[in-house]
Amino acid sequence: MIDRFTKAALLLVGVTGLPAMGADVTVSLVGGGVELTDAPVFLAIEDAGVQPGSYSLKPVEADGEALTAQVVRVGDALAMAMVIPSLGAEETIQYSMSPSSTSAEGVSITAEGEDLRVEIDGELFTIYRAADGPKPYFFPVIGPTGTPITRAYPMEDVEGEDRDHPHQRSFWFTHGNVDGVDFWASDPLNRPNPKFGTIAEIDRPGVVEGPVAGVIETINAWKGPEGQVLCTDHRVWRTYDLDGVRVIDFDVTIAAGDSPVTFEDTKEGTFGLRLATSMNVNKKMGGRIVNAEGVVDTDAWGKASPWVDYTGPIGDETLGVAILNHPSSFRFPTTWHVRDYGLFAANPFGYRDFKYADSGTHTIAPGESIAFRYRVILHRGDTEAAQIAGAFEAYAHPPKVTISTTE
Repeated sequence: MIDRFTKAALLLVGVTGLPAMGADVTVSLVGGGVELTDAPVFLAIEDAGVQPGSYSLKPVEADGEALTAQVVRVGDALAMAMVIPSLGAEETIQYSMSPSSTSAEGVSITAEGEDLRVEIDGELFTIYRAADGPKPYFFPVIGPTGTPITRAYPMEDVEGEDRDHPHQRSFWFTHGNVDGVDFWASDPLNRPNPKFGTIAEIDRPGVVEGPVAGVIETINAWKGPEGQVLCTDHRVWRTYDLDGVRVIDFDVTIAAGDSPVTFEDTKEGTFGLRLATSMNVNKKMGGRIVNAEGVVDTDAWGKASPWVDYTGPIGDETLGVAILNHPSSFRFPTTWHVRDYGLFAANPFGYRDFKYADSGTHTIAPGESIAFRYRVILHRGDTEAAQIAGAFEAYAHPPKVTISTTE
């Protein structure tokens, strides 16, 4: 355990140095068919001699302001994170790329024991809790105005909050029936069940902070009641330094080992949040659920849709959480286990409960995997004000990036 967390700490330090470059580098961005405004992107790039670190991108043929970019290594691949202020649907912009010594705070990630504290511009955003219970989760999750946007129970006792479903801890990824093992309801505050399993982090290949983005990369083992490993997952969680909004990208790949593993058909899954109680539709205080097709509130439960937005009051503000499902994700568009009591989950397996004719059960063959990709947007105002439909298009159709070098 000590070795892997020491490794994570070294990675945090490793991105702070100035990257070395021995050639002139040009970055070309080509619109992906969607007009972009203040859009966070995380784009795969070829190596081209570019090292992880911070860079300045200056427009080659315009007088626009330079952009800050951050090159990140995830596994064996490189990616470039940036926030694109403006890019036409078919527009091409070229930038000259040079190392940057920016002092911007950006996203910082610090270890607190086995947990990780994520701050944006010096303010707490969330804490990744690796070993507090039978599965990893994030709590608290702070919205764009500085207010917690997920329920505090059972981690904290907050007056006025609902105190049901203690296993719905803020923000998580799990499933209710994997080879007969229940990872969804597994929680020390629930009645003991011999079918409960645990999801345990077994490696932390990368933790990266920087002026544009922060990344947490983990590998987790899904263990049955006897400690047997049913499957493993590889998670890449990232967030960005943005004004007025919080954005999280969550990519997870589930892989079978030497034996097949079956994710059974159940509504109890999979990628979820439990929202602040005041936002709940059933409180009749202004909470609202809407999907991409305009289906609202309880009628959105079980429907397939590219995105869903859940909005409601927190204090005297209207805030919202939107989950976008990437077109490359398993069974896009996903079906949704989204409830009027504040549960908000994407679940592509629950066909029987959702009244579909087909079975939602899926078996991953030995050595095979399935991948899920989501973007979570924590926003001010209602769905229309936050332009969630446009945000989905930007997420689904990112620009293309190429890097060329000249000696």
